[in-house]
Amino acid sequence: MGKVTGFLEYERLEEGYEPVPERVKNYKEFVIGLNNEQAKVQAARCMDCGTPFCNSGCPVNNIIPDFNDLVFQGDWKNAITVLHTTNNFPEFTGRICPAPCEAACTLNVNDDAVGIKSIEHAIIDRAWQEGWVVPQPPKVKTGKKVAVVGSGPAGMAAAQQLARAGHEVTVFEKNSRIGGLLRYGIPDFKMEKTHIDRRVEQMKAEGVTFRTSVLVGEMPKAGPASKVTNDAQTIVSPEQLQKEFDAVLLCGGAEQSRDLPVPGRDLEGVHFAMEFLPQQNKVVAGDKIKDQLRADGKHVIVIGGGDTGSDCVGTSNRHGAASVTQFELMPQPPEEEDRPLTWPYWPTKLRTSSSHEEGCQREFAIATKEFMGGTGKDKGKVKGLKTVELEWKNGKMSEVPGSEKEWQADLVLLAMGFVSPVASVLDTFGIDKDNRGNARASTDFTGGYATNVAKVFAAGDMRRGQSLVVWAIREGRQAARAVDEFLMGASGLPR
Repeated sequence: MGKVTGFLEYERLEEGYEPVPERVKNYKEFVIGLNNEQAKVQAARCMDCGTPFCNSGCPVNNIIPDFNDLVFQGDWKNAITVLHTTNNFPEFTGRICPAPCEAACTLNVNDDAVGIKSIEHAIIDRAWQEGWVVPQPPKVKTGKKVAVVGSGPAGMAAAQQLARAGHEVTVFEKNSRIGGLLRYGIPDFKMEKTHIDRRVEQMKAEGVTFRTSVLVGEMPKAGPASKVTNDAQTIVSPEQLQKEFDAVLLCGGAEQSRDLPVPGRDLEGVHFAMEFLPQQNKVVAGDKIKDQLRADGKHVIVIGGGDTGSDCVGTSNRHGAASVTQFELMPQPPEEEDRPLTWPYWPTKLRTSSSHEEGCQREFAIATKEFMGGTGKDKGKVKGLKTVELEWKNGKMSEVPGSEKEWQADLVLLAMGFVSPVASVLDTFGIDKDNRGNARASTDFTGGYATNVAKVFAAGDMRRGQSLVVWAIREGRQAARAVDEFLMGASGLPR
């Protein structure tokens, strides 16, 4: 390492945020990244630890000590080369990844971890500024055609890898813009969509064809699946894809939201988070939305304590909500993890997001029993809900007698996670599903990502269920190698 004693000399430096009163006025990114000198100092903290657990803590196995050392040495161009060997889109992960690599950092055992995510963010932003990110078209075309269904991080990563291997790749997306849940599930204030747009332009120059507003399969029937964002104007059957392409790779997201079937669920004003968030992203992009779901002046309750719930909090605050409250079924976790017990694994601890800091009341160990409607002109509209406190013992939940409470609510957003991909996609292909409703396919080195249907593969949320962007990128890359090997008998793509 360039600075063997750096971890003893320098403290961890966090990225900064613009002040809350300023950032809630718009939907622009507000994180203030490290400058070149700050990134160099942060990289100097990387230990010569012998066994870099950060590499295995990172789902795409980023070669973290190497790019840290290159940043310390001032060799930024080689740093982005190293970073791109494992991660197609570090500008995505450098902004929205929860950084399991930092939880696994050896320094994190008894000190503050190296700011790996902030260094990654700095590397890719400088690479774009310097013009180092350029198209890499293949030197030789194979003549093979591959259809990639879904343009989220898994689909984009797979398509880029397959195009660079020389295949003719067409990406099918049911919405009007490329990006999947990156585009429509993550608010612009966390990641502006220009980052997706310029990667799409790079991929077009590499030979990828994008077909938007095209649904593969059939329109979902009534229920949660019918609430999924869908701009499709054309429907393509699985039979068409299987006839026209040499391989098909399914990379759709886990878009079917978990519902809460309690009394009053059908009241106006009770919505899935993924009805609420995509609409705002579309408006930011310039689309016209009739009767947009908005939180202006409303008492908002978000049910679900994860990232999607946090995104609802941040968006509601930007709308000008009268109040925002977030419910979580589980008990409040400790503010600090037990590092000797959990390291190098992802620890359970209280995580306060930037959206929470903008204004949010958080309630833990609480369950919703009923949505309550109004009277008179408010009849049929949600005006409150009833809850009960929960007690957890030995992993089992029980209600606390006498803890019932009523809450005021004009807008309720269900952000309790996602149960599976939309079933109609898999059903129309005739693909076997696991007990969670995902496509059944292994990650084996040989024959991995292949489904029971000939020449049809599945990766990302479509195969593993709801997960992180970084896991989607990993699966997309690995699936691309599996498809390439299937088509050519061998593959030079990294796994």
